[in-house]
Amino acid sequence: MLRRILCGIALVVASVSAFDAQEAELSNARRPANDGELRYWLENMIWHHRFTPDEIREATGLNAAEIDAAMRRWEITPATRPRRKPDEPLLVVPYPGGRHPRIGFLDGAVRPQRETKLSIFTPWDDTSYVVADLPEAVWSNLGLTYLAHTHVPTIWDQQNVKLEPLEWNRQDDGTFDFERVLPNGIRFGTKVRPAADAVRMEMWLTNGTGETLSDLRVQNCVMLKGARGFTAQTKENKVISSPYVACRSEDGRHWIITAWDPCHRPWANPPCPCLHSDPKFPDCAPGETQRLQGWLSFYEGTDIDAEFQRIEATGWRKPE
Repeated sequence: MLRRILCGIALVVASVSAFDAQEAELSNARRPANDGELRYWLENMIWHHRFTPDEIREATGLNAAEIDAAMRRWEITPATRPRRKPDEPLLVVPYPGGRHPRIGFLDGAVRPQRETKLSIFTPWDDTSYVVADLPEAVWSNLGLTYLAHTHVPTIWDQQNVKLEPLEWNRQDDGTFDFERVLPNGIRFGTKVRPAADAVRMEMWLTNGTGETLSDLRVQNCVMLKGARGFTAQTKENKVISSPYVACRSEDGRHWIITAWDPCHRPWANPPCPCLHSDPKFPDCAPGETQRLQGWLSFYEGTDIDAEFQRIEATGWRKPE
Protein backbone atom coordinates (compact mmCIF):
# COMPACT_ATOMS: atom_id res chain seq x y z
CA MET A 1 0.00 0.00 0.00
CA LEU A 2 2.81 2.41 0.95
CA ARG A 3 4.61 1.66 -2.32
CA ARG A 4 1.38 2.36 -4.25
CA ILE A 5 0.94 5.72 -2.45
CA LEU A 6 4.55 6.71 -3.09
CA CYS A 7 4.24 5.79 -6.76
CA GLY A 8 1.09 7.90 -6.98
CA ILE A 9 2.86 10.86 -5.40
CA ALA A 10 5.77 10.45 -7.80
CA LEU A 11 3.40 10.47 -10.77
CA VAL A 12 1.71 13.64 -9.53
CA VAL A 13 5.07 15.37 -8.98
CA ALA A 14 6.24 14.31 -12.44
CA SER A 15 3.02 15.59 -13.99
CA VAL A 16 3.30 18.93 -12.19
CA SER A 17 6.96 19.27 -13.18
CA ALA A 18 6.12 18.52 -16.81
CA PHE A 19 3.28 21.07 -16.70
CA ASP A 20 5.57 23.70 -15.15
CA ALA A 21 8.20 23.02 -17.81
CA GLN A 22 5.59 23.37 -20.53
CA GLU A 23 4.31 26.64 -19.01
CA ALA A 24 7.88 27.97 -18.84
CA GLU A 25 8.37 27.06 -22.49
CA LEU A 26 5.15 28.80 -23.50
CA SER A 27 5.82 31.91 -21.38
CA ASN A 28 7.13 34.93 -23.25
CA ALA A 29 8.06 36.83 -20.07
CA ARG A 30 11.52 38.32 -19.56
CA ARG A 31 12.49 38.86 -15.94
CA PRO A 32 14.67 41.99 -15.53
CA ALA A 33 18.27 41.06 -14.86
CA ASN A 34 18.93 43.70 -12.18
CA ASP A 35 17.43 46.70 -10.38
CA GLY A 36 18.39 49.10 -13.14
CA GLU A 37 16.61 47.02 -15.76
CA LEU A 38 13.61 46.49 -13.47
CA ARG A 39 13.22 50.23 -12.96
CA TYR A 40 13.63 50.96 -16.70
CA TRP A 41 11.00 48.44 -17.77
CA LEU A 42 8.52 49.45 -15.07
CA GLU A 43 8.81 53.09 -16.15
CA ASN A 44 8.38 51.96 -19.74
CA MET A 45 5.27 49.90 -18.98
CA ILE A 46 3.55 52.15 -16.43
CA TRP A 47 4.47 55.63 -17.65
CA HIS A 48 4.26 55.13 -21.39
CA HIS A 49 2.33 51.98 -22.25
CA ARG A 50 -0.14 52.30 -19.33
CA PHE A 51 0.09 48.58 -18.60
CA THR A 52 -2.24 46.86 -16.16
CA PRO A 53 -0.70 44.74 -13.35
CA ASP A 54 -1.55 41.60 -15.31
CA GLU A 55 0.23 42.94 -18.40
CA ILE A 56 3.29 43.80 -16.31
CA ARG A 57 3.28 40.27 -14.92
CA GLU A 58 2.98 38.80 -18.43
CA ALA A 59 5.92 40.90 -19.64
CA THR A 60 8.25 40.37 -16.66
CA GLY A 61 7.24 37.17 -14.90
CA LEU A 62 7.17 39.10 -11.60
CA ASN A 63 4.41 38.47 -9.09
CA ALA A 64 2.05 41.16 -7.77
CA ALA A 65 4.02 41.72 -4.55
CA GLU A 66 7.30 42.20 -6.43
CA ILE A 67 5.70 44.64 -8.84
CA ASP A 68 4.02 46.65 -6.08
CA ALA A 69 7.22 46.83 -3.99
CA ALA A 70 9.25 48.08 -6.96
CA MET A 71 6.64 50.69 -7.88
CA ARG A 72 6.64 52.00 -4.31
CA ARG A 73 10.43 51.94 -4.07
CA TRP A 74 10.93 54.20 -7.12
CA GLU A 75 7.56 56.00 -7.01
CA ILE A 76 6.65 54.82 -10.49
CA THR A 77 3.03 55.82 -10.93
CA PRO A 78 0.97 57.56 -13.64
CA ALA A 79 1.25 60.75 -11.56
CA THR A 80 5.08 60.79 -11.82
CA ARG A 81 5.07 60.36 -15.61
CA PRO A 82 7.39 62.88 -17.32
CA ARG A 83 5.94 65.07 -20.09
CA ARG A 84 7.48 65.41 -23.53
CA LYS A 85 8.08 68.98 -24.71
CA PRO A 86 6.97 69.87 -28.26
CA ASP A 87 10.53 70.52 -29.48
CA GLU A 88 11.92 67.27 -28.09
CA PRO A 89 12.42 64.15 -30.24
CA LEU A 90 9.41 61.91 -30.68
CA LEU A 91 9.08 59.46 -27.82
CA VAL A 92 10.46 56.07 -28.83
CA VAL A 93 10.85 53.19 -26.36
CA PRO A 94 11.29 49.43 -26.72
CA TYR A 95 8.02 47.52 -26.81
CA PRO A 96 7.99 45.45 -23.57
CA GLY A 97 5.76 42.53 -24.57
CA GLY A 98 2.97 41.47 -22.23
CA ARG A 99 0.32 42.91 -24.54
CA HIS A 100 -0.10 41.66 -28.08
CA PRO A 101 0.61 44.49 -30.55
CA ARG A 102 -2.09 43.30 -32.98
CA ILE A 103 -5.88 43.43 -32.80
CA GLY A 104 -6.49 40.57 -35.24
CA PHE A 105 -4.74 37.84 -37.23
CA LEU A 106 -3.24 36.70 -33.92
CA ASP A 107 -2.65 33.17 -35.13
CA GLY A 108 -0.23 34.70 -37.63
CA ALA A 109 1.93 36.14 -34.85
CA VAL A 110 2.25 33.78 -31.89
CA ARG A 111 4.78 34.67 -29.15
CA PRO A 112 5.92 38.00 -30.65
CA GLN A 113 9.56 38.72 -29.83
CA ARG A 114 10.20 42.15 -28.38
CA GLU A 115 13.82 42.63 -29.55
CA THR A 116 12.73 43.86 -32.99
CA LYS A 117 9.85 46.07 -31.78
CA LEU A 118 9.85 49.74 -30.83
CA SER A 119 6.89 51.85 -29.72
CA ILE A 120 6.72 55.28 -31.36
CA PHE A 121 4.29 57.69 -29.69
CA THR A 122 2.19 60.22 -31.57
CA PRO A 123 2.98 63.91 -30.93
CA TRP A 124 -0.70 64.84 -30.46
CA ASP A 125 -1.66 62.15 -27.90
CA ASP A 126 0.85 60.75 -25.41
CA THR A 127 -1.35 57.69 -24.82
CA SER A 128 -1.22 56.63 -28.49
CA TYR A 129 1.61 54.80 -30.20
CA VAL A 130 2.45 52.50 -33.08
CA VAL A 131 4.64 49.42 -32.75
CA ALA A 132 7.28 49.17 -35.46
CA ASP A 133 8.65 45.66 -36.06
CA LEU A 134 12.13 46.16 -37.57
CA PRO A 135 12.33 43.60 -39.10
CA GLU A 136 9.29 41.38 -38.79
CA ALA A 137 10.73 38.95 -41.34
CA VAL A 138 13.71 38.45 -43.66
CA TRP A 139 13.65 36.17 -46.69
CA SER A 140 16.53 35.07 -48.90
CA ASN A 141 17.24 32.48 -51.55
CA LEU A 142 17.74 30.12 -48.56
CA GLY A 143 14.07 30.51 -47.53
CA LEU A 144 12.47 32.32 -44.58
CA THR A 145 15.69 33.35 -42.86
CA TYR A 146 14.24 35.19 -39.84
CA LEU A 147 10.82 35.75 -38.27
CA ALA A 148 10.09 37.89 -35.19
CA HIS A 149 7.24 35.69 -33.96
CA THR A 150 6.00 32.13 -34.40
CA HIS A 151 4.03 31.41 -37.56
CA VAL A 152 5.52 29.98 -40.76
CA PRO A 153 8.59 27.82 -39.99
CA THR A 154 11.94 29.49 -40.67
CA ILE A 155 15.02 27.68 -41.93
CA TRP A 156 16.10 27.49 -38.26
CA ASP A 157 12.80 25.98 -37.12
CA GLN A 158 13.25 23.32 -39.78
CA GLN A 159 16.66 22.51 -38.27
CA ASN A 160 15.33 22.67 -34.68
CA VAL A 161 17.73 25.55 -33.95
CA LYS A 162 16.54 28.14 -31.42
CA LEU A 163 17.70 31.75 -31.63
CA GLU A 164 18.61 33.42 -28.35
CA PRO A 165 16.53 36.40 -27.20
CA LEU A 166 18.09 39.85 -27.64
CA GLU A 167 17.32 43.39 -26.49
CA TRP A 168 17.63 46.81 -28.11
CA ASN A 169 20.82 48.68 -27.23
CA ARG A 170 19.79 52.00 -25.68
CA GLN A 171 22.35 54.66 -26.59
CA ASP A 172 23.06 57.89 -24.70
CA ASP A 173 22.13 60.01 -27.74
CA GLY A 174 18.59 58.59 -27.77
CA THR A 175 19.12 56.15 -30.62
CA PHE A 176 18.37 52.44 -30.50
CA ASP A 177 20.15 49.63 -32.31
CA PHE A 178 20.51 45.87 -32.33
CA GLU A 179 22.30 43.27 -34.41
CA ARG A 180 21.61 39.56 -34.70
CA VAL A 181 24.12 37.00 -35.95
CA LEU A 182 22.43 33.94 -37.43
CA PRO A 183 23.97 30.45 -37.15
CA ASN A 184 25.09 30.50 -40.81
CA GLY A 185 27.00 33.78 -40.41
CA ILE A 186 24.41 36.23 -41.77
CA ARG A 187 24.37 39.41 -39.67
CA PHE A 188 21.53 41.90 -39.76
CA GLY A 189 20.53 44.83 -37.63
CA THR A 190 18.61 48.06 -37.31
CA LYS A 191 19.37 51.56 -36.02
CA VAL A 192 16.58 53.99 -35.10
CA ARG A 193 17.10 57.71 -34.50
CA PRO A 194 14.16 59.79 -33.19
CA ALA A 195 13.90 63.48 -34.09
CA ALA A 196 11.22 66.07 -33.38
CA ASP A 197 9.58 65.66 -36.79
CA ALA A 198 10.26 62.03 -37.71
CA VAL A 199 12.02 58.79 -36.88
CA ARG A 200 14.88 57.90 -39.22
CA MET A 201 15.80 54.23 -39.58
CA GLU A 202 18.59 52.22 -41.15
CA MET A 203 18.82 48.48 -41.64
CA TRP A 204 21.86 46.51 -42.70
CA LEU A 205 22.70 42.94 -43.67
CA THR A 206 26.19 41.43 -43.89
CA ASN A 207 26.74 38.16 -45.73
CA GLY A 208 28.93 35.94 -43.58
CA THR A 209 28.26 32.85 -45.68
CA GLY A 210 30.38 31.58 -48.55
CA GLU A 211 27.73 32.12 -51.23
CA THR A 212 25.98 35.15 -52.69
CA LEU A 213 22.61 35.88 -51.07
CA SER A 214 19.71 36.92 -53.29
CA ASP A 215 15.96 37.63 -53.00
CA LEU A 216 16.64 39.48 -49.74
CA ARG A 217 13.11 40.68 -49.06
CA VAL A 218 12.38 42.35 -45.73
CA GLN A 219 9.01 42.75 -44.01
CA ASN A 220 8.85 45.83 -41.75
CA CYS A 221 5.52 46.20 -39.95
CA VAL A 222 3.94 49.28 -38.31
CA MET A 223 1.11 48.05 -36.07
CA LEU A 224 -1.71 50.47 -35.24
CA LYS A 225 -3.50 48.83 -32.30
CA GLY A 226 -2.13 51.34 -29.78
CA ALA A 227 -2.94 54.46 -31.84
CA ARG A 228 -6.32 55.94 -30.93
CA GLY A 229 -8.40 56.72 -34.03
CA PHE A 230 -6.36 54.48 -36.33
CA THR A 231 -7.59 51.02 -35.37
CA ALA A 232 -10.29 50.45 -38.02
CA GLN A 233 -9.66 47.09 -39.67
CA THR A 234 -10.15 48.38 -43.19
CA LYS A 235 -8.26 49.51 -46.30
CA GLU A 236 -10.46 52.57 -46.66
CA ASN A 237 -8.34 54.75 -44.35
CA LYS A 238 -5.03 53.78 -46.01
CA VAL A 239 -3.18 55.61 -48.80
CA ILE A 240 -0.40 53.89 -50.75
CA SER A 241 1.95 55.93 -52.94
CA SER A 242 5.18 53.91 -53.10
CA PRO A 243 7.33 54.07 -51.09
CA TYR A 244 4.89 55.87 -48.77
CA VAL A 245 2.12 54.05 -46.92
CA ALA A 246 -0.15 56.15 -44.70
CA CYS A 247 -3.16 55.71 -42.44
CA ARG A 248 -5.78 58.43 -41.84
CA SER A 249 -7.41 58.92 -38.45
CA GLU A 250 -11.16 58.77 -37.87
CA ASP A 251 -11.32 62.58 -37.68
CA GLY A 252 -9.59 62.83 -41.08
CA ARG A 253 -6.93 65.27 -39.84
CA HIS A 254 -4.18 63.05 -38.49
CA TRP A 255 -1.90 60.66 -40.36
CA ILE A 256 0.72 58.01 -39.67
CA ILE A 257 3.25 57.63 -42.49
CA THR A 258 6.04 55.12 -43.13
CA ALA A 259 8.43 54.44 -46.00
CA TRP A 260 11.52 52.38 -46.83
CA ASP A 261 13.99 52.64 -49.69
CA PRO A 262 14.33 50.75 -51.95
CA CYS A 263 10.67 49.76 -51.57
CA HIS A 264 9.76 46.33 -52.91
CA ARG A 265 6.12 46.06 -51.80
CA PRO A 266 3.93 48.78 -50.24
CA TRP A 267 0.75 47.39 -48.68
CA ALA A 268 -1.53 47.30 -45.63
CA ASN A 269 -3.02 44.43 -43.66
CA PRO A 270 -6.49 45.44 -42.33
CA PRO A 271 -7.02 42.57 -39.84
CA CYS A 272 -3.92 43.50 -37.78
CA PRO A 273 -4.23 46.50 -38.69
CA CYS A 274 -0.77 47.51 -39.92
CA LEU A 275 1.22 49.37 -42.56
CA HIS A 276 4.04 48.01 -44.71
CA SER A 277 6.59 49.65 -46.95
CA ASP A 278 8.62 46.50 -47.37
CA PRO A 279 12.12 46.94 -48.83
CA LYS A 280 14.53 44.57 -50.52
CA PHE A 281 18.29 44.41 -50.12
CA PRO A 282 20.36 44.16 -53.30
CA ASP A 283 22.05 40.82 -53.85
CA CYS A 284 24.83 40.45 -51.30
CA ALA A 285 28.17 38.78 -52.07
CA PRO A 286 30.19 36.98 -49.36
CA GLY A 287 31.64 39.52 -46.92
CA GLU A 288 29.55 42.36 -48.37
CA THR A 289 27.14 44.63 -46.43
CA GLN A 290 23.97 46.12 -47.90
CA ARG A 291 21.88 48.90 -46.32
CA LEU A 292 18.30 50.19 -46.39
CA GLN A 293 16.90 53.56 -45.27
CA GLY A 294 13.56 54.04 -43.50
CA TRP A 295 11.22 56.81 -42.36
CA LEU A 296 8.27 57.12 -39.99
CA SER A 297 6.42 60.35 -39.20
CA PHE A 298 3.12 61.88 -38.13
CA TYR A 299 1.15 64.55 -40.00
CA GLU A 300 -1.69 66.85 -38.97
CA GLY A 301 -3.60 68.10 -42.02
CA THR A 302 -5.61 66.95 -45.02
CA ASP A 303 -3.24 67.18 -48.02
CA ILE A 304 -1.40 63.89 -47.74
CA ASP A 305 0.07 64.14 -51.25
CA ALA A 306 1.70 67.45 -50.37
CA GLU A 307 3.06 65.87 -47.20
CA PHE A 308 4.59 63.03 -49.25
CA GLN A 309 6.31 65.66 -51.40
CA ARG A 310 7.57 67.52 -48.33
CA ILE A 311 9.02 64.31 -46.88
CA GLU A 312 10.67 63.46 -50.20
CA ALA A 313 12.36 66.86 -50.20
CA THR A 314 14.09 66.05 -46.88
CA GLY A 315 16.40 63.63 -48.69
CA TRP A 316 15.70 60.85 -46.20
CA ARG A 317 16.61 58.15 -48.72
CA LYS A 318 20.30 59.06 -48.47
CA PRO A 319 22.29 57.62 -45.54
CA GLU A 320 23.02 60.15 -42.82
